Amino acid sequence: MSKILVIAHRGASGERPEHTIESYRLAIAEGADYIEPDLVMTRDGVLIARHENEIGGTTDVAQHPEFATRRRTQIIDGETMAGWFTEDFTLAEIKTLRARERLPELRPQNCAFDGRFEVPTFDEIMQLAAATNRRRSGGVKIGVYPETKHPAHFAAIGLPQEQAVLDTLRLHGYDAVGSPVFIQSFDPGNLRQLRGMTRLPLLQLLEHELGDLGEIATYADGIGIAKSLASAEGVLAAHAVNLKVHVWTFRAENEFLPEDLRIGTVPAAHGDLEGEIQRFLRRGIDGFFVDFPAIGARVRDAYISGVQPLHQPPIATSLPGKRPQGR
Repeated sequence: MSKILVIAHRGASGERPEHTIESYRLAIAEGADYIEPDLVMTRDGVLIARHENEIGGTTDVAQHPEFATRRRTQIIDGETMAGWFTEDFTLAEIKTLRARERLPELRPQNCAFDGRFEVPTFDEIMQLAAATNRRRSGGVKIGVYPETKHPAHFAAIGLPQEQAVLDTLRLHGYDAVGSPVFIQSFDPGNLRQLRGMTRLPLLQLLEHELGDLGEIATYADGIGIAKSLASAEGVLAAHAVNLKVHVWTFRAENEFLPEDLRIGTVPAAHGDLEGEIQRFLRRGIDGFFVDFPAIGARVRDAYISGVQPLHQPPIATSLPGKRPQGR
């Protein structure tokens, strides 16, 4: 059986504030094959890791009175967003901020780390990868799985991401064919542009429908799909046109699990994440994004080796309310 990739979603984001060096470092220690930074740009053209270019929810920028006038509203990819945006800050200004937990109600334990960690640059994340590789024996590199966020928006304001991403990968020796890299995006235009610039693997993110997989295969090497799209039939259809299938996002909290895999009724309590991952592994997926890499690696390794997991299925419970969306 070929390798099934465990992709640390924003690092070990279930255990540390997402997109911090500490989150990526923990993910590596827990056995992730790839670490995943979402990339946005600063005003002076530096790639940094944030879930969005709006940083009011993931940093302490609101507590900085010197930046109060930077708060504004703009339309990004057709959506009206209000807050503080990375493109209005220099890297030096970003470095005065500190990261915060994005889901404090579901992950209160992570709030203990609020205010402790910087916002990292993509270069700093690649430095962590390089340092990890120097310590490893056997020549197996840690994989890097960057996502370009809102590339059309950044290009329109004179901050194109594509060359900056490739230059950073090249600087750290991740540009050769066979390097453990996937570059992902929801924007097919961005991926088509990248295909003309690199032979590194590209991955089309999909949330609502699979679409024309044959067309996607002309410019991408794989698809990153929401769990709702990852039926066994969908996986087979993608494989039929030589597309890898990576699925997002696996999280341990009841809030994100199907009803029959929740344990209890508290949204923040952990349910049967192991059972959910097993379901999708049986559908033939090639990799998965997970907020808890240690669990992901353990379940993947047991599945490949044929060892049955040592846990009992939980009692099905119900959980009312709307679930938060987004990768």
